[in-house]
Amino acid sequence: MVSSYQQGGASSSRDEESEPLTNGSYAPANSRNNNNGSLKKWGMGAALVAVLGYTAFNHHGAANIPKAGDSVDLLGKHHPKHGAKSGKAEKEEKHVMTRAEMNGELFDDRRRYILHDYDSRAPVSNFLPGVAGVFGKPVWSFYVNRGQGIASFGLTSKEYPMLEFSSANKAYQLTPYIGFRTFIQGTRGGHKGTEDGSSFLIEPFSPANAKVVGVDDGDDTKPTRTMFVGTNEMEITEVDSVHGVSTSVTYFVLPEESFASLVRKTVITNTGDDDLTFSALDGLAKLEPTGGKLQWGLKNIGRTLEGWMGVYHADDTLTLPFYRMSTEPSDSASVKIERAGHYCISFVEGQSEDLLPIVYDTTKVFGFSTTLQEPNGLLGSSIEDIVKNPQYGDAKTSSAFAALQKVTLAPGESITITSFYGEADHIEKLPKIVKKVSKSGYSTKKLDRARGLMNELTSSVETHTANKLFDGAIKQNYLDNSLRGGMPVILGDLDPKSRSSNADEDERLKVYHVFSRIHGDLERDYNDFSIDPTFFSQGPGNYRDVAQNRRNDVVFSPRIGAFVVKQFLSFIQADGYEPMTVEAVAYLVQDPNQSSRVAARITSDAKSAKILGDIIGGGIFRPGQLFTLFEQLGIKLSVSNQQAIDEIMAISTESPMAVYGSGYWADHWEYYLDLIEAYTSIYPDGEESLMFDDELQYFFSTATVKPRAEKYVVDYTFDGKAKHILQLDATEFDMGKVKEQAAFRNQTTGLIANEANWQRTGKTGKGRAFKSSPIAKLFLLGSIKYATRDAYGMGVEYEGGRPGWNDAMNGLAGMVGSGMPETFELSELLKYVLGVVTKFQRPLIIPVELGEMVAKINNALDELTASGYEDPEVLPNDVPDELFKYWDTVAAARETYRNDVNSYFSGNTTEISAEDAIEMLTNWFDQVQMGVARAMKIGSNGIDDDGTSGVPPSYFSYDVTKWVKNNKKNANGLPLANAKAMKVGVFPLFLEGPTRYMKLIKDDDEKMEDMYNKVLNSGLRDDELKMYFLSADLTGQSYDMGRMMAFSAGWLENQSIWMHMSYKYYLQLLRGKMYTKFFAEMKGGGMLPFMDPDVYGRSLMECSSFIASSAFKDPSVVGRGFLARLSGSTAEFLSMWKLMFMGPNPYVVNEEGDLEMQLIPTLPIWLFEDLEDGAEGTRDDDGNLIVSFKLFSSILVTYHNTLGTDLFDVSPTSYVVTMEDGSTVEVEGSSIPSKTAIQIRKLLGVKSIDAYF
Repeated sequence: MVSSYQQGGASSSRDEESEPLTNGSYAPANSRNNNNGSLKKWGMGAALVAVLGYTAFNHHGAANIPKAGDSVDLLGKHHPKHGAKSGKAEKEEKHVMTRAEMNGELFDDRRRYILHDYDSRAPVSNFLPGVAGVFGKPVWSFYVNRGQGIASFGLTSKEYPMLEFSSANKAYQLTPYIGFRTFIQGTRGGHKGTEDGSSFLIEPFSPANAKVVGVDDGDDTKPTRTMFVGTNEMEITEVDSVHGVSTSVTYFVLPEESFASLVRKTVITNTGDDDLTFSALDGLAKLEPTGGKLQWGLKNIGRTLEGWMGVYHADDTLTLPFYRMSTEPSDSASVKIERAGHYCISFVEGQSEDLLPIVYDTTKVFGFSTTLQEPNGLLGSSIEDIVKNPQYGDAKTSSAFAALQKVTLAPGESITITSFYGEADHIEKLPKIVKKVSKSGYSTKKLDRARGLMNELTSSVETHTANKLFDGAIKQNYLDNSLRGGMPVILGDLDPKSRSSNADEDERLKVYHVFSRIHGDLERDYNDFSIDPTFFSQGPGNYRDVAQNRRNDVVFSPRIGAFVVKQFLSFIQADGYEPMTVEAVAYLVQDPNQSSRVAARITSDAKSAKILGDIIGGGIFRPGQLFTLFEQLGIKLSVSNQQAIDEIMAISTESPMAVYGSGYWADHWEYYLDLIEAYTSIYPDGEESLMFDDELQYFFSTATVKPRAEKYVVDYTFDGKAKHILQLDATEFDMGKVKEQAAFRNQTTGLIANEANWQRTGKTGKGRAFKSSPIAKLFLLGSIKYATRDAYGMGVEYEGGRPGWNDAMNGLAGMVGSGMPETFELSELLKYVLGVVTKFQRPLIIPVELGEMVAKINNALDELTASGYEDPEVLPNDVPDELFKYWDTVAAARETYRNDVNSYFSGNTTEISAEDAIEMLTNWFDQVQMGVARAMKIGSNGIDDDGTSGVPPSYFSYDVTKWVKNNKKNANGLPLANAKAMKVGVFPLFLEGPTRYMKLIKDDDEKMEDMYNKVLNSGLRDDELKMYFLSADLTGQSYDMGRMMAFSAGWLENQSIWMHMSYKYYLQLLRGKMYTKFFAEMKGGGMLPFMDPDVYGRSLMECSSFIASSAFKDPSVVGRGFLARLSGSTAEFLSMWKLMFMGPNPYVVNEEGDLEMQLIPTLPIWLFEDLEDGAEGTRDDDGNLIVSFKLFSSILVTYHNTLGTDLFDVSPTSYVVTMEDGSTVEVEGSSIPSKTAIQIRKLLGVKSIDAYF
């Protein structure tokens, strides 16, 4: 039903003053009872309708997925109008679009994704990236395809909103009402100046006028609405042919300014053929004030909270309202007066010297319509009257509407209202902000800069192939990968020496990651994201996310060297676990003389120099914090911001930062080899020095893993009929460690120094931080994980209280569970350490405590071997006594070791010779392979799965069948016990098992082919979507396994298509050189951007966390992507891009020990040219097909395909390297020699590389 204030009433003449009608109803200018009929589209409006009226999506279910090479039929998917042809005749008139044509309709010329009739489609949530540049302050903002888009925005986190944060399901409902709104009170001048004009009140983008799919198709009386999704902007448009008005709204985050703002540009165009006189309100229906952390209060005591709220003014007009609370709401003895506030600054472009008045009194607009559905206030008043009369902003949540009064537009004319929504730390700052933003052309330049900034940030993966959608997807994935993992920048770059070095070679160079954040959004409402509103903005991230998303940093930015490897290996703790959250690196200047010298050099007066010297010499800091202090303390710089931070960073030392969190996740260590492999693919000549010559600390968490005797809990089964053992509360907050950290508390500030985060030596805890080489830390890690294998020697136990990558198996730790994915990764870790020790023949220097544990492990293995135990042909579910005894002995050794190093290392070390290490590691590796073989025998069990599929299982549980109570109780008073016998339990298949197993067989073509076919024919294949389930059918499984069972099948982790794991699987196909299979899966719709856009439901450039699989009951949801963008799948996609365009090892050390560069791409011919899909290729002067990409973010590499075929694992026959001075280096053969290869890696004067095949 159309809302009453937009319904057509009796035609009525209107005078120039546009007084409101008393009956609260307005007549549309071309109402059906109005014979005027004079409206016609302005030329541009007609073109817009023609473009936007075309719908490139259907509304069918998920079954119609185009296969590789298929053309996509779009027109035939619409409901025919009355009188339209049907059946065979209609089919003959269809236009069958090629994929290239379809892509042209999905994206505009700015590569923005087009969502036609966006508000009548299935709901979608998204966000602006929250990137304002290195020297900018970001706003976070989320939007949905409802109302005017923006659902929530603010600063720092959801605790500090300007528009209240709501979960997606609520945002879809609330956004059209509490979000941005536009109301237009208009009067038509009448056709050719006659007095037959009419008046109306309309709300563009109102849900009341949204088209209903299948009902309003072809209804010209409903406005046409379109959303354009850009990388750093979002635009919505509405073409209202009834009233002759088109409206467009563009949002973007203000880049590169010292204040943070969300910018909104509203353009209203007269598309009629007579004059339009109108007034308008344009802005936010609900604007929250500042007042500390508000999220909890808004959700729980929202009405009480309004008592603190008020609207203040920077001058005696209505143009600069300041929304803040009087104090931060609290009920304590400490009262904090609120000085900061939110602002809304609006003006008409071209008239920016005159700010528009702001209507902040919500009741003046909506009256007592508390739903905010109808503007009852406007029905009885004019906008001019509202502005003239008093408004009240106390004790309620206010609005922020810019009031445009009495404007006349001739046919075809437009007017633009530009608004800035942000925060200032004091009301006195507003005039300064106004002076800047109101400059002529300012907002247009900033929008251009926001677009250009994204192009610059994603230029690292600039790619030019025949498939432009693929090229765009690479850039989008790079951006989203950087938003989750951070984007590295080099600081301390001061002179030619530093600029020709990497961060390992010049200690002045520092690597700092910007723009990162935990992936919290409207759908991932469980994560509390944080984005600092400072220069060099960043926020903390989850350990596994950051570790994966920084995997290829060195590939894109070789000057960072081994920074990421060393950072993450530093986080390995003495107990073999890692913290949960990674924070930004912090810095410290240790020499006060250097602090004073640099401070004097970069400041303009003695006072500034003194303050700055005290700051950088007084404790740890981050770049963004420094610039905030510069502003707050009035420090005056004599150099640019860039030079200032480079000077400071050059004299600083860096320290990784992290936070324990809750529980120890079993998979955090599994991503280290990916980091190392990426590094050695660029710096193979640096491996020995990195592994043996560097020294790294051990992170010190305030949590301790309990021994088995303190976490094996005797409890009743769910039916209360029996008792069993559960592994509960596996970690504890260790007060002893807390006291150890307290020794480093600053008595002046109360803060604990960063030194407390690193494990030290000596009983007092005040000795030096203990350090080991990276290879020693990897050996420690491998030793502990080897000693944590389950009783059958198969999976690695989830004994830290948390599962592995699949965290929805949260109950598995309680089931005394273990994981084969961790075992497969352990196999690779042991293999790597063994390979490094064998290659360089250097000893391992390890903590003496670890040496004692290793000796016990080896003795236990000797005893097991001496027992003569051999696996029977058919393995029993009950763990054999010999294996149980071995497990018990090794686990006890692990627990003793952890107790010995719980708070400190002794500081003593022991040396393991290369010969002894090789023998030991070989034995361990063999034992792991025996465990893998057992796992394949015991297998899996589920629907249509009898365990003989040959697909590796992922998880096991262990039922403790015999135990003895140990006279201890847990915190809940339940008895604790020691296990004496166990029985293994099995689960259905999970995709993680075969995905990680393929790492073990990737060099065996036959095994890879066999495993691919087994997975394809297993319960892990979604035949309808042509994708892979995260899990097989879980019907009948116990809820004890975790929240996977709580979800509906096909939703979240329960048998859905989890894109990250699917992409990991596809990546393993590529690593295993199964090129034909890989590209068939990609182009067949398994990967973006080759999915069906109608089914996927969002931009084909943006990954999702999961896709609702065919197991989901509602077919209209099947195939749609949910939890968008900040997914680990972006890391996998970038790894695919690296292998496709650069090969696995761009740099190698040849047999003579010389460094060489070799580019060995894996590119299908259809990326050069795909005539079947209408994608014509680009050719060089000799007529050869070419593709190109950016190497190391700056060097253009062009591949000349003289063969005209797939380039699968093919080496070039020659290269031409062009330098920036115009000279060239011509190379015959497959490799570029050392001198030129090093120049390329150092980015010294190299412009481009042409490789010929």
